Amino acid sequence: MSKTLFEVTEDHLETGMRGFPVGYCPTSSVDPEKGLYYVGRPLTEMQNASPEEMIYLLYNRKMGSKEEVAAFSKDLHKRAQCKEDTIKHIRLLPREGHPMSLFSSAILIAGMLEGVDDYREDCLNLIAKAPQIAATVINHHAGWQPCNPSKPELGYMENFAQMLNVPNANLKELTEVFRLFNILHYDHGGGNLSAFVGKTVASGLQDMYGSIASAMCALGGPRHGKANQDCLHFVEEVIEVVGKDASPEDVEAFIRKKLENKELIYGFGHAVLRVEDPRATIFYKLVQERYPDHPLVKMTKILRDVGPKVLKENPKISNPYPNVDAVSGSVLSAFGFPYPVYYTVLFGIARVVGISIQIVYERLEAREGKGTPIIRPKYLYKEM
Repeated sequence: MSKTLFEVTEDHLETGMRGFPVGYCPTSSVDPEKGLYYVGRPLTEMQNASPEEMIYLLYNRKMGSKEEVAAFSKDLHKRAQCKEDTIKHIRLLPREGHPMSLFSSAILIAGMLEGVDDYREDCLNLIAKAPQIAATVINHHAGWQPCNPSKPELGYMENFAQMLNVPNANLKELTEVFRLFNILHYDHGGGNLSAFVGKTVASGLQDMYGSIASAMCALGGPRHGKANQDCLHFVEEVIEVVGKDASPEDVEAFIRKKLENKELIYGFGHAVLRVEDPRATIFYKLVQERYPDHPLVKMTKILRDVGPKVLKENPKISNPYPNVDAVSGSVLSAFGFPYPVYYTVLFGIARVVGISIQIVYERLEAREGKGTPIIRPKYLYKEM
């Protein structure tokens, strides 16, 4: 039996469709008070899992046994190697512009050369190949040496870390932080911009690679995935203005001045959450234990305490607490990857997983296998 969820009024127009239910998401959900769940399981309880375990969970919608995950991982390994032509053409892309533009273009190139026009097969293939595609993009854009040979048998993020040629890298540290960053960003419900855009494009029967490329273009915007890069720049700005040894009072004064000047305070608030983002809590705990004296880490701790205190004074702010972007960039920097221009690409590798699996559901499983119809919301004519 169908039921009316709410009445649409004129006040709902031109609000970004915020809060409008339009379908189902079988992979994840976000509770305003408890945070992110993968297939009904709180992510906070799975923070030590391997990427392969989490990808299995999202793809199969159940936790896998040790044997099931091993077999699934072996299948991903077989799919992971890109063709030589794919890598060659990615390395011909211009270095100008943001690397997310290269990443989106690289996925389109991969689709032309690797795609098989089967949503389920292309989903698994793209998930498996995403680390090599991203590593090729980053090395090329940065002017570092070309990727080391892909060794997917090492593990999903282990292989990604060793393919990168990060100057003076500690491979163990990079692998650790990439693993955690990766699993914390796989999925975030069905209505965030990149997921919605990817599914919308797929509703026109665009293939998986083209749909995910469009999703990555959406992710590249400063209001979405690029926020992690902008948040790090904000922390750096605070340090530059008030000093790395500034007191909480100095930081509070800085924030108040920013607000008085109608300037943005990055890293706080969330469209759904009404508490501190549990993913941020995980990052705060890790980096405080490992790098408490790092200047960025010290400043994020002060901002974590001071920011909500000031923002709570504004009754219009429904969530004054840190989101994951408030600290993720500082964590990556502290662990040896101080290259914020590539943080959204790291985000993209992860989000390829959740969005592609959601696309498989909407194209092949929704509405008893008929799939969702083409997205076509109604717009009303307005005389200007």
